[in-house]
Formats: sequence, structure tokens, C-alpha cells
Amino acid sequence: MEKGIEEIYQKIDKGERLNYEEGVILLKKGSIAEIGYRAQKIRFKLHPQKIVTYIVDRNINYTNICQTKCLFCAFYRNKNDSDAYTLSIEEVLKKIEETVKLKGTGILLQGGHNPKIPFSYYKELLTVIRKRYPEIHIHAFSPPEIVFFSKTFKMPVLKVLKELKEVGLMSLPGGGAEILSERTRKKIAPKKAKVEEWLDVMEKAHKLNILSTATMMFGTYESNEEIVLHLDQIRKLQDRTQGFTAFIPWTYQKGGKARINSEKTSYSRYLKILAFSRIYLDNIKNIQASWLTQGLDIASVALHYGANDVGSIMIEENVVREAGCTNRTNEKELKEMIIDSGFIPQKRTTLYEISKS
Repeated sequence: MEKGIEEIYQKIDKGERLNYEEGVILLKKGSIAEIGYRAQKIRFKLHPQKIVTYIVDRNINYTNICQTKCLFCAFYRNKNDSDAYTLSIEEVLKKIEETVKLKGTGILLQGGHNPKIPFSYYKELLTVIRKRYPEIHIHAFSPPEIVFFSKTFKMPVLKVLKELKEVGLMSLPGGGAEILSERTRKKIAPKKAKVEEWLDVMEKAHKLNILSTATMMFGTYESNEEIVLHLDQIRKLQDRTQGFTAFIPWTYQKGGKARINSEKTSYSRYLKILAFSRIYLDNIKNIQASWLTQGLDIASVALHYGANDVGSIMIEENVVREAGCTNRTNEKELKEMIIDSGFIPQKRTTLYEISKS
């Protein structure tokens, strides 16, 4: 017999974990007000103080040439396109130098699946960054990139991770998850790492003490059931490894070369799913609001729907910008938004520790 929504609310109020079936009912039938209220109670149970964290770092995309050609992506280019590029190591270092001058503490290094780049490039890049900027945290290579390296260079995933860690890799970004359901992945990213491959990279990384974030991009063809499935698989992996530092949900951005013609996700849908994520992911401490895709106003509201972090000021960001997303901010503006929302801004590190700088 299917549980009623009131029973599910009571279970949440008792601090009990929801199962998959209950999650589906809650997402389908729960009101945004009731879900948001309970998400915020959980947020304050995990983070009793009114602190909202953020980071100063930079997204560096080392190449935009990509053979995977996901339908939702406006960033990738073919190798012969006039605006295709691959950064030299010196060009990457120049961007890091600018980041350090702006008091940045980390870089997020990601790029397209470019078969012309040798594995030695990645190893040399990390080696030089580690040597020249030992204070910078290297958060690099999402699971699909690791899978791509594994297949291209004919190396087991574990060996790829070990070799990259040895030369400077410190943590993995949670990108490339999109929706962890093969039905939707086949529609939006048929050439990308499969669900099991994404999860396998994360599990192996966590066992090597390479921590990571987890993400979800929604607003294409996914069902409510697939959203809960996505969260359920992340929660099960976190039960085993405790390697996820945060969860970041964001919405598909329609624009540029992106080829999925779906309706723009409403702000209420974004807030409901973010709050639902805070409830369902009872073993992940941090939930991040996406000002980049939603704007500062909605990010401010998200801080009352279970989010305790607003991510990076993003000294540089290219992927979402290519899809026509024009939201921008700086540290002063981000701190003001947090204060105006009734919270205390606190700078953090990539691994969600309070920053000393």
C-alpha cells in the first residue's frame, strides 16, 4: 500500500531516511513549502550556525575540442572549428598566476575529450602546477574525463587515478553526472561515460582518498523517478565511501550550440529539487546553491531551502557562458547577497574547510 504524503513528512520529522519509493512520492506530491521547510531544518541540524560558505577559485578549461558532442553542451568544438583551442601549459600557468593575485585558493581544471592530447600533457601540467603553486588546490578531471583517459590511453581507471594523484591531483569535480539513468543519458549524451562508469570512477577515487563533489543537471528529458534514482545511487555510494564533500544540482541551460529544445526549468522546480536533495541526501553534509545558473536572487532564496554554500565567485567560467548564461558576480557582491539573506559569509577551501586566508 502506497504511503501518504503526511506519513512521509512525519518520517522526515523523526529524522528517518526515506527509501526510493517514498522519495518518488515526496517529489511528485509534496509541496514546495513543506519540502523547503523540512530541508531548512535539516540544514540547521547539520550546520547549526548561520554561516554560508563560498570559495574564490577559477574554472580553467584546457581544451574545448571534444569528440563526445553531448546534445546539451554549447561549449564543445570540432578540431577544425575556427574557435577550437587547446591551452599550452604556460597559458594555464598564466591563468593560475592571475588567480593567485586575486587571492584564489584553487582551480577547477576540466576540458573536452580531445584524442590528440597525450597523457604526458596532463601529468606534466599537474607536476608544474604543483611545483610552481604549491598553495593552489588542484580540483581536476570529472569522471567522464577519467573514463576517456582510461580508454584512450589503454590504462585501467585505477592506474589513471593513481598516476594523476602522484603528480598533483587533489580532488575530483562531480561533473559529467547529468542524470544517472541510462534512459536519459542515451538521449542527451550517448557517447559519454555510462552510469556505472561514472560511479566506478568516484568509488575508486574515494578509496584512494581523492575526495569529490557530486552533481546533477536536470531540466532535459528526465522523469521524477530518474531524479530520485540519481540521488539514490549517490547516497548508496556515499554510504560505502564517505568521499563526497558536497552535492550541487543545477538546471540545463538552453542556448548557444546546445541542441536540446526543452522548456526552461522554473525557479520553483529548481528550489523544490534542491530542497528535496537536502532531505534525501542525509549523508552528504553540504548542498550548494547555483547562482551561476539561477542568478543571485534565486540563490538567495535557495539559502532558505536547504543550501549552505554558494560555490565560487568563478574568476573564469566558460561552459555555461557558451549556453548564453550571463550571470556574474564578485566576492563583495556574493558576500552582500549572503548577508542580505540573513546569513554570515565565510570563505572556504575546495574541500569545504574554513579558509585561513
